[in-house]
Amino acid sequence: MKKLDDAGVLLARVLMPILFIVAGWGKINGYSGTQQYMEAMGVPGFLLPLTILLEFGGGLAILFGFFTRTTAIITAVFTILTAFLFHGDFSQGMNSTMFMKNFTIAGGYLLLATFGPGAYSIDRVLNKKW
Repeated sequence: MKKLDDAGVLLARVLMPILFIVAGWGKINGYSGTQQYMEAMGVPGFLLPLTILLEFGGGLAILFGFFTRTTAIITAVFTILTAFLFHGDFSQGMNSTMFMKNFTIAGGYLLLATFGPGAYSIDRVLNKKW
């Protein structure tokens, strides 16, 4: 049964960061437009490099199981914050759905932070629980 658990965690770690890796890459390619959008939403544009680092770099870290618990906690907090900052106005279209989607994603990352990256991870090879 343990092998099945580890395979399930690996599958989750492959699926969970796809959104973040793609979004981070999009922010790299559309840097100035993303910065303008952030500023229009009241978020300082100088935070964009940190956002890219978390989405793209953190997404890759989760994918490979490196700094998994720490990255998962930071990503969960980030995802909840973005729910409030960018999807808090429920009178606008799909915002209520996007708000709930962010909370669902955060829940998944909190589970990953709690139970760890599984056997098939860099963290396990290094014998680290960060």
